[in-house]
Amino acid sequence: MFSGFPTTALDFYEDLEADNSKAFWTSHKSIYDTDVRAPMVELLAELEPEFGSGKVFRPYRDVRFSKDKSPYKTHQGGFVEACPGVGFYVQVDASGLFVAGGYYSHTSEQLARYREAVDDERHGRALQRVVRKLESSGFDIGGDCLATRPRGVAADHPRIELLRHRSLTAGSNPGCPDWLGTPDAADHVRQSWRAMRPLVDWFTGVFG
Repeated sequence: MFSGFPTTALDFYEDLEADNSKAFWTSHKSIYDTDVRAPMVELLAELEPEFGSGKVFRPYRDVRFSKDKSPYKTHQGGFVEACPGVGFYVQVDASGLFVAGGYYSHTSEQLARYREAVDDERHGRALQRVVRKLESSGFDIGGDCLATRPRGVAADHPRIELLRHRSLTAGSNPGCPDWLGTPDAADHVRQSWRAMRPLVDWFTGVFG
């Protein structure tokens, strides 16, 4: 059963940020396995009955097309997919816990369908209400945005800010509270994901 993320998990990533090398990883992999990856697997298993099966991301970076050749990620993420590109996310790193949900990736078809739905009076207003409620509840609204408006969209469109988004997420960064190392951490992630469910459901409805 999930018992929380121990302080050693955060310390592991703080040390990895300072020495992102194979030598460090090899000598500390047992800490990663027991204090980072195992709790993440247990957390997703505990949340699975309500949100669905999740996956734990690999710790290795894809450096083929990156100037940064650091071989290891400095965080551990877990994800529950509701539909392609949409779902619930949780992460632990040196700073503590981060939770998010929404539409994080897109194809050109998805982007077109998203903008069509936002332009629609009924669907667009529904998304506005969801986003405003999340903001008023303390969640940060993020995602990849255009610097200007999409081509063909009027500057005075009532939902121009939403139309600028190419991805749209809600997130919360509780950091390292006392409950992080206890089973209560699962309840905090659960409550955050429940609050984000209307956003995930909106995108699931649009993308099918």
